[in-house]
Amino acid sequence: MDIGSKIVATSAIKIALTTSRQEEADLKKEFLNQYNVKAVAVDYGGEFINSVGKIVERSVVAAKREGVIKDSHADEGAVAGAAREAISQIMPKALGLNVGGKIGVARHADHVSVAIFLGIGLLHLDEVAIGLGHRAVS
Repeated sequence: MDIGSKIVATSAIKIALTTSRQEEADLKKEFLNQYNVKAVAVDYGGEFINSVGKIVERSVVAAKREGVIKDSHADEGAVAGAAREAISQIMPKALGLNVGGKIGVARHADHVSVAIFLGIGLLHLDEVAIGLGHRAVS
């Protein structure tokens, strides 16, 4: 079976949408067994503008810690670039507001995807958004 960017992107989105650590662990095993896709999720929150750097950093650190990417400049740059792309997609809704959510990172071969799922708080009127970035790295 040809595993491409679609499966990797789907895996990143699905793991970012999990609601518990157990659900994350189950999905990680499923992705690895079914598609040989490595994935990780990490929570984050805070005021959006101040969180941008932390989101990118947490994406890279979590991916390295869980073995989703290698400890190389190219892999770290791919995750950071995909995270920045995902952030740029949600920025118009989140600018100036508090956010909280989860980052999902998935990889297979030369495909890396980062999905960011967040709740955007404005008083008691919450909004949600998903951003997705993809990079190819060899």
